[in-house]
Amino acid sequence: MEKIKIGIVKCGNIGTAPLLELLLDELADREDISVRCVTTGSKMVAEDVEDALAKIFDYNPYFLIFISPNPAVQGPTRAREILLEKRIPSIFISDAPGKRLKEEFEKHGFGYVIIMGDPLIGARKEFLDPTEMAIFNSNIIKVLAITGVYRMVYQEIDRLIHGYKGGLSPELPKLVIDTENIRDQSDFRNPYAKVKAMAAYELTKRIAEVNARACFVEKEKEKYIPLVACAHEIAQAAADLAEEAREIEKYADTLVRRPHAKDGRPKIKDKLMLPPAFDEESYQEWLKTAK
Repeated sequence: MEKIKIGIVKCGNIGTAPLLELLLDELADREDISVRCVTTGSKMVAEDVEDALAKIFDYNPYFLIFISPNPAVQGPTRAREILLEKRIPSIFISDAPGKRLKEEFEKHGFGYVIIMGDPLIGARKEFLDPTEMAIFNSNIIKVLAITGVYRMVYQEIDRLIHGYKGGLSPELPKLVIDTENIRDQSDFRNPYAKVKAMAAYELTKRIAEVNARACFVEKEKEKYIPLVACAHEIAQAAADLAEEAREIEKYADTLVRRPHAKDGRPKIKDKLMLPPAFDEESYQEWLKTAK
């Protein structure tokens, strides 16, 4: 079986980036895909993006995922220019500032996943050190994982994979993940668990607002230092709320798990001691979006 090659370029960092490729093959036994990642690290300059894309093009992927914060800045902008020339199917995954580029993405045929609750970190030198950076990202990762945002992202990628496996031309995603998606598309069975997850996601959106003010508006350290510290405390509270939501589902033995089969097909279960079954409904829905 020919494997579907997926190229991923990580430019800078958002909470969705560190685990993106692992979401596609959580058991490391998937036989239908091959993935290569190149990262520019924390920098987002055009030169680094050019080098990263060149390495991915050598891999010759079926489609490419470019994930970064604010796609209007130098590095991601250069990526769009290059990808327009190459005409490889491409998806941009980004945070809330990416919503302003929706029309541009669609005009040029790019797919996109915009995650409104993947917030800006409190990047002030008096406050942020490597430990604080890691703790902040771990809290955001927890919220995005528990609320179902990660699932929505990897299922969009899985949908493309299965379309290409069938020799089809799948439609690239056009998705903005906001609190309504948590309400309408989450796997929570208990309504109190769902509203706690919604609250956690709403808090992560607020983090970005506070940190944007602290990083780009306030000029006096007496004002911006408390603000970035405040935003990171909100991140901790959001992670705690998300954990409470998951615990409610665990207590009732209704926690939904969605592993991949070896052939990449989706599976599902909601009882701890039962084996997962194939999720044929989701699989057929994915194929409907291909032609």
